[in-house]
Amino acid sequence: MSTGDLSRFSINQMTVKQLSMPELVQECGRLGIGNVGLWREPVQSYGLEATAKLVRDAGLTVTTLCRGGFFTAIDPAERAAALDDNRRAVDEAATLGADVLVLVSGGLPAGSKDLHGARERIADALGGLGPYAEERGVKLAIEPLHPMYAADRCVVSTLSQALDLAERFPARQVGVTVDTYHIWWDDTAPAQIARAGAGGRIHSFQLADWTTPLPEGVLTGRGQIGDGAVDMREWLGYVAAAGYDGAIEVELFNDGLWARDGREVLAETAARFVEHTA
Repeated sequence: MSTGDLSRFSINQMTVKQLSMPELVQECGRLGIGNVGLWREPVQSYGLEATAKLVRDAGLTVTTLCRGGFFTAIDPAERAAALDDNRRAVDEAATLGADVLVLVSGGLPAGSKDLHGARERIADALGGLGPYAEERGVKLAIEPLHPMYAADRCVVSTLSQALDLAERFPARQVGVTVDTYHIWWDDTAPAQIARAGAGGRIHSFQLADWTTPLPEGVLTGRGQIGDGAVDMREWLGYVAAAGYDGAIEVELFNDGLWARDGREVLAETAARFVEHTA
């Protein structure tokens, strides 16, 4: 069964988190989907080696592993623990055959108002993690998150800020994730996508739509493709002009979608992808 040209389509596991790992793999096969983006928690729950075998036997490409990051702690012990966890994430990505680890950098530590200091601690962490990842064939992708997440989840809010960090390191180690949900509002983002492309730093491209009103807590407000304000073809054009020709992940956090049958949601998402990117 196929819903159109899905050669570049990648389904991020969180979009259909209600599906078990075997169900996700089975449905990808049924729909002709060849790419998946995986998350660490369900991978660990099913088993790292078991997941790697499952996707490998199914012929699936793991486009990304989500997520590493959370580098902004001030306490030395917390910082060391975060680095240890990120090294494990790199190892997991390598085992899964994913060449990109997506990074959500972390918010402000409790009681802090120092955005600049938090971003510098991210750079410090990348200095150690980048070479470790390169040795294992994994690239790090800093994902800027919408500014509404700056306090608690990610002090990197724009592609410009992400690139200012990434460009301190070789592109083969550190680049960026371009996610429409987080940057669609930013009129400087197209130029920053061109900047990222020129430096070979677009390591991941993700789609999600912007719908309102946002839910309480705002984490699960990512809309289905075509339901909101984002012109997907426009953003696809920007990354294409920047030289990106890799997988395009759809990553949706949405309570309404999660309440539905996961197989139905996966088929719908694949169809929406074709409708809004072809």
